[in-house]
Amino acid sequence: QVQLVESGGGLVQPGGSLRLSCAVSRNIFSIYAMGWYRQAPGKQRELVATITSGSSTNYADSVKGRFTISRDNAKNTVYLQMNSLKPEDTAVYRCNADLRVDNYSTRRDYWGQGTQVTVSS
Repeated sequence: QVQLVESGGGLVQPGGSLRLSCAVSRNIFSIYAMGWYRQAPGKQRELVATITSGSSTNYADSVKGRFTISRDNAKNTVYLQMNSLKPEDTAVYRCNADLRVDNYSTRRDYWGQGTQVTVSS
């Protein structure tokens, strides 16, 4: 069974920084894109940032210049460095991975359970 294990959320003051990590729990045949999404109370889930296997990145306009997504393919891990955090960044952040578990399985999306990020003074 594949799990995405997230860490790094918490409470931070406006202007502060946090780093989220998301690791795939086992060896995988192939991981394609990985990314982070967030959902604030009463709002729809939105894309934060994605990164392909070739390290091409895509960001939501609201986080460009403040957040950086990266991945360590040897560790099957994706990171989200969040700087200059704002109260409107408060949300549950969930990791996503588009992967094939093995040579016999189909490619599909997997999701982490989510980690809370709260930006407040």
